[in-house]
Amino acid sequence: MTTDMRHAAVEVLKDSEAVAMEMAKLLIATVKEKREGKVRIALSGGSTPKQLFAILARPEMAQQVDWSRVEIFYGDERHVPEGHADSNHASARTLLLSKVSIPVDQVHPMPTDTTAKGDAARYQSVLEKAYGSTTLEAGRPLFDIVMLGLGTDGHTASLFPGEPVLEEKKAWVSIAAPSTAPHERLTLTYPAIASSALVVFLVTGENKVPMLARLRQGDGSIPSGRIVSEGKILILADRAAAGELS
Repeated sequence: MTTDMRHAAVEVLKDSEAVAMEMAKLLIATVKEKREGKVRIALSGGSTPKQLFAILARPEMAQQVDWSRVEIFYGDERHVPEGHADSNHASARTLLLSKVSIPVDQVHPMPTDTTAKGDAARYQSVLEKAYGSTTLEAGRPLFDIVMLGLGTDGHTASLFPGEPVLEEKKAWVSIAAPSTAPHERLTLTYPAIASSALVVFLVTGENKVPMLARLRQGDGSIPSGRIVSEGKILILADRAAAGELS
């Protein structure tokens, strides 16, 4: 059964640090609970994920994860050179991946060294190899966890309002060139995100109040409102984003 945003679970936490800690606990529990195979996780960028990475890198947290069973992917990436300050992978590598014992061949950054279109096709191949098929199958999710953020314009990953990628039905990875944000982007598509056991939105800050309300209603006029998962959807929000007084 497919879950849409109207049926997402919502957990409101004190602040962004609490949101990041809850996400860390979820990741740790997922790795422990999955009995067979790799745990495939698609990371997101943003300030709260950076807090998450720092938490997971703490020795007392990192030692709770069997990193040999974790495979890292990305929900989106700015098409910038490796190591660029705006790179999601550069942040994850600096804050977390360089500090834990994850095998290097189990970390899959989105390539950014040819054309965006060519790099999207290359990442599609990476995902197909990890999944073991070129076709997504119901009941066999591509990802165990997809982390997503929420923009003040309602975008998530690099699924921006008005972009052609919103209508992509087949490709798992595509490109976006939003006029409202810097850099061309690579992004997972709706079909790829839907092939997930769990989608988690991390939403923090009072500037997200109006858009979080629309997200919770499943407002299909914003890109994030159209997210579905064949598993579950969870929104982790802080009190500020939820419009609650702290």
